[in-house]
Amino acid sequence: MDMSTKTFLTIHGVIYALFGLGLFFIPNLLWPNYGLELNDKYSVFLSQHTTIFLGGIAITSLLFRDVKEKSIYAKKILTAFLCTNILGVIITLFAIYKGIFYGLGWSDPAFFTILTILCFINLKRNQ
Repeated sequence: MDMSTKTFLTIHGVIYALFGLGLFFIPNLLWPNYGLELNDKYSVFLSQHTTIFLGGIAITSLLFRDVKEKSIYAKKILTAFLCTNILGVIITLFAIYKGIFYGLGWSDPAFFTILTILCFINLKRNQ
C-alpha cells in the first residue's frame, strides 16, 4: 500500500480524534462493547481524561501532515507514532490476556497493529 506521509498522518489524526471524542462524549456506550464497566463518575472521568492523550496524538498528526517527505522530521514523527502504536498493541493485548477486554476487545490490538504496519511502511518509504 503506497500512501503519502500526508495521507497517512491525516488518516492517523482523524482516527485518534474520533476515538478521543467518542471516549469523551459517549464512554458509557463505547466501553461496554470492550467488556468494561463504567460504574461511577470517576471511571467516566478517566475515560474522558484519556481524550487528552488521544486528542494530543490527533492534533500532532494533523499539524505534521505537511512535513516534507524523507525529511528528518518526517522520520522522527513517524518513529514516534510507530512506538506509540506498538505500545497500543502491547497494552491492549495485555488487557485481553488479563480478561479485561472481551467482546470487541480484539479490535483494539487489531487497530493498533494496522496503524503500526502503516506507520512502519511510511517510515521505510521515508528513508
